[in-house]
Amino acid sequence: MALREETETEAATGETPVGAPAGASPPALGVGMVGYAFMGAAHSQGWRTAGRVFDLPARPVLAAVCGRDGKAVRAAADKHGWAAAETDWRDLIARDDVHIVDICTPGDSHAEIAVAALDAGKHVLCEKPLANSVAEAEAMTAAAGRARARGQVAMVGFNYRRVPAMTYARRLIAEGRLGALRHVRVTYLQDWLVDPDFPLTWRLQREHAGSGALGDLGAHIVDLAQYLAGEPLVGVSAMTETFVRSRPLPAGASAGLSAGGGGAAERGPVTVDDSALFTGRLASGALASFEATRMAAGRKNALRIELNGERGSLAFDLERLNELSFHDHTEPAASSGFRRILVTEPEHPYLEAWWPPGHALGYEHTFVHQARDLLHAIATGTDPEPSFADGLQVQRVLAAVEESAEKNAVYTPVLPAPQAL
Repeated sequence: MALREETETEAATGETPVGAPAGASPPALGVGMVGYAFMGAAHSQGWRTAGRVFDLPARPVLAAVCGRDGKAVRAAADKHGWAAAETDWRDLIARDDVHIVDICTPGDSHAEIAVAALDAGKHVLCEKPLANSVAEAEAMTAAAGRARARGQVAMVGFNYRRVPAMTYARRLIAEGRLGALRHVRVTYLQDWLVDPDFPLTWRLQREHAGSGALGDLGAHIVDLAQYLAGEPLVGVSAMTETFVRSRPLPAGASAGLSAGGGGAAERGPVTVDDSALFTGRLASGALASFEATRMAAGRKNALRIELNGERGSLAFDLERLNELSFHDHTEPAASSGFRRILVTEPEHPYLEAWWPPGHALGYEHTFVHQARDLLHAIATGTDPEPSFADGLQVQRVLAAVEESAEKNAVYTPVLPAPQAL
């Protein structure tokens, strides 16, 4: 898909059209975002900031944001810097000034919006998990394949890949610093559902969220494990549990991981899991373990991953996201051990554009890096990572986890055979 053509407005505002002479400012790409709550705010920050930090091949313009509540979406547009507000995502897709559609809605609308946007000639960024079912994810991946032939790209928002320490860990593993992998273990723990009177928000309803901690948190750690290992999971054995089976109906809209109305007398059923625990096998034969829960008291956003190989080990803790722990098992035992790598050097991924060494980054910067990477993929015509095919692979793993849990932890292959990552 071509970048926007020059218009009278662009001539007046100084926005550069495609085909401008070398040395001119980069062309503008209009972004339209569907959804404006927690993830919408994070994505807005990414789009606003990317061009102020990185030298980009195209300049993102916050053209329009969309939500069903006209007053609320207008307030969100003003707060986060969007030029216009829409209340129907179809109208947003139809806008001539929107070239990228960024989907930050609950999972039940991902497929419909993404397929329509791709078929309309737009590039697409879709929050994780890609969909609520394998069938929806397959339809989205097929639409992305059709669009790819027309020069469009589609990417999934697994933002933790964009933590510089994670990207650097992938580089070390790909270079063979761990040798053949033996074990991968990942946990993602939160506590915002410990209170049994927390309201019944959309994240607790299968028809909207698809699954609970499994899709919300498990999707992240499945993607991270496969990304770092460089190979897919081929089978799982799983247990899931819903500890609080009914919750008070909410009073008003929820925002992020909070909501009001917890004291309501009327309650509704929770139809997703609170926690998921599963083991898996990677294509190479390496073993993996996963734990995802929103019921771990005292844990706010505790994501930890460790990989053990024949030559060494790597460990990462999201609460110390500028650091890696690395053990080189080829060193003499008398002086070897885990060492701390502070991932803030300009030689580290993404850090060439940020601050001097030792000046740490945070959660929000992953969305800046996400915007940067998508814009480069569009400009160069390369396949973005993670692609919709990668998102489909994660969806297949989540489906196998649910199937295994329903069968009392029976080992369940991830089928059909996943595509290479």
